[in-house]
Amino acid sequence: MIAFVSGRVAAVGLTSAVLEVGGVGLELLCTPGTLATLRTGAAATLPTSMVVREDSLTLFGFLDDDEKSIFELLQTASGVGPKLAQAMLAVLSPDDLRRAVGSEDVKTLTRVPGIGQKGAQRIILELKDRLGSPLGGVRTAAAAPAQEAWRDQVTQGLVGLGWSAKDAAGAVEAVAPEAGAAPDVAALLRAALRVLSKA
Repeated sequence: MIAFVSGRVAAVGLTSAVLEVGGVGLELLCTPGTLATLRTGAAATLPTSMVVREDSLTLFGFLDDDEKSIFELLQTASGVGPKLAQAMLAVLSPDDLRRAVGSEDVKTLTRVPGIGQKGAQRIILELKDRLGSPLGGVRTAAAAPAQEAWRDQVTQGLVGLGWSAKDAAGAVEAVAPEAGAAPDVAALLRAALRVLSKA
């Protein structure tokens, strides 16, 4: 198994990044929040989780080891595959997930596209004693992206999670006043998802 990947960022796309390691470009599927911390040409080290299927080997990349461990733990719940686990981490931070599951907050979990009432209840039932309590650490991100770049990243993240381009654009406009001088893409994405979940 590949525990982490360290190398130069060759490309950052809508849902993945390519890191050049020893002359080989490895594609890692990442949440929009993780992608927002990467800069093309810069060095990066990302914890990774490899998902092996009959027809594919997929590497998922994470901001830190905590996010990686939560990703792997989420998949132990019935009905939660890697794509859904990644969607959950795109919408909620590891500590938000711990709080939601620990307090049996079905409403928060159903903000994730693909999770309904019954799915949320099942996740709570199966993971309540295993996720632990919130760590309370402050998550640090690399330098914020250019002022307007966040709009594209949030829009692409929402579309990647299953929302239509029109809905995504409306949500981006709704959260634009929160952007400020140094936009936090992960926070803005979560805010946009809250807007869409209320619509």
